[in-house]
Amino acid sequence: MTDILLIQPPVRDFYLTAKRTIPYGLACIAASLQNAGFSVEIFDALATSKSRKLQIPEEMAYLDEYYGKEDISPFALFNNFKHFGYGFERIGKEAAKSGAWLVGISSLFTPYAGYALHTAETVKAFSPSCKTVLGGHHPTALPESVMGNGAVDYAIRGEGEVSMPLLAGAVRGGKSLDLIPGLVFRKKDGSITINETATVENLDNQPFPATNLLKQDFYMRGKTASAVISASRGCPMKCSYCSVGASSFMKYRRRSVESVLGELEKIVYENKAGFIDFEDENLSMDRTWFITLLNGIKTRFGKSEIELRAMNGLFPSSLDEETVRLMKEAGFRTLNLSLGSFSSAQLGRFGRPDVRDDFDKALLFAEKYGLDAVGYIIAGAPFQNPEDSVSDILSLAGRRVLAGVSIFYPSPGSPDFGLCDKLGILPETFSLMRSSAIPVSHTTNRKQAVTLLRLGRILNFIKYLKDSGIEIPESLPFREKVIKTDNRRDAGINLLTGFLHDGKIRGLDRSGAVYEHNICVETAGLFVEGIKHIELRGCRT
Repeated sequence: MTDILLIQPPVRDFYLTAKRTIPYGLACIAASLQNAGFSVEIFDALATSKSRKLQIPEEMAYLDEYYGKEDISPFALFNNFKHFGYGFERIGKEAAKSGAWLVGISSLFTPYAGYALHTAETVKAFSPSCKTVLGGHHPTALPESVMGNGAVDYAIRGEGEVSMPLLAGAVRGGKSLDLIPGLVFRKKDGSITINETATVENLDNQPFPATNLLKQDFYMRGKTASAVISASRGCPMKCSYCSVGASSFMKYRRRSVESVLGELEKIVYENKAGFIDFEDENLSMDRTWFITLLNGIKTRFGKSEIELRAMNGLFPSSLDEETVRLMKEAGFRTLNLSLGSFSSAQLGRFGRPDVRDDFDKALLFAEKYGLDAVGYIIAGAPFQNPEDSVSDILSLAGRRVLAGVSIFYPSPGSPDFGLCDKLGILPETFSLMRSSAIPVSHTTNRKQAVTLLRLGRILNFIKYLKDSGIEIPESLPFREKVIKTDNRRDAGINLLTGFLHDGKIRGLDRSGAVYEHNICVETAGLFVEGIKHIELRGCRT
């Protein structure tokens, strides 16, 4: 029997990147609860390879014209909508088996909020007497919405390491809830009380995450164990699309280098992790601190075969030559660079500094020291037109960098969420607030947005050909109705010849039958014309 069970719910989507779903936040909260004397278990419903195909939800029916056909070509996007993770009944049984009197449920992302609520409902069905609490970005931004579900007893706004031990103590001891930071609860008259957001003031005072409670053998990268770590929280920047920047409740705080190194030692030597992702919003912002950290990693793990990443993206202006060199020596193999756009006007609308020159400098340093690079751009944002987005993609074509094209979605708590609300373009349901749903249709419509996403795939395939020493095919009329499917690369080259001729993006089903995707041919045509005048570069050449 345990006091508290923490749950990471399953999700339903077109895809899931398992290496990004390690429930680090739950492990942090678990450690704080243990320090307060409570017994804790974590049930990670995503820690399984199980998935099953589902009918696409009714509210997403409009996506069928873009994703409805199977595509096994290199230009494929999404096709099957799936349930990833254990079923809800299994979660209910695990909750009952644990005997927990308090169940905490992670609700990080708004499009998945419905699955967190369904988890709460299921837990209540199997364990009616237990109390449920939801925490994460979604309840922080939209607490009233969460508390509208009767299966939710409490919600937490902000950082759960502060609120959860206090809530657990109050529930066990029958004490008042009024002074618990971040807590949202119902009074006897049914009214909702929303306390001030909870914030950890000194991150160094927090215990290391209870990673021993995680199913670590699931989160492998090949034969290498993987882990995540957070060296800071929040971000000092005010990007309009971000819900955890300086314009949000989340203050920017940074751990000491010694604290981070101590957790890394636990990860590497106790958990045997060889792939470690820094989940920071802006890891390298403080150059002096970051260089000290990199030197510390070199000193302590110099002979260890560890790979480090910062997949949330690095601020290009923070990366000078010395920093990039030290990153390479410390174990970084890829620079994930947050750009946003090559358009100065669009960068201004995003509230981002003009980092274009620094982006190019970072790429030069990456090439000099043998690091790969990914450049992230956003498409489909309010007032962003498709022509500028095509220009952004073409700008990546001539640079030694993989193209990371992200379709804009409104994140609750961000300035752009408010803008979309003002413009009347917010999606009708929370479940649509995800990139894969192409949620916003404004100055870039949905057909143009999905075209831009496919153009990113095509560009990266072209870069792959360059890196493989394969000539980019000539532009030729495409007349084939069936092509061989036994070699995906060759099939892609065949389809590419037609695309470069007429701007039509074709797919391929398992029988080899060729069909045309529903795209904006005008938008694709801009890419086809523009790429003729660019000296193409791969990702490694």
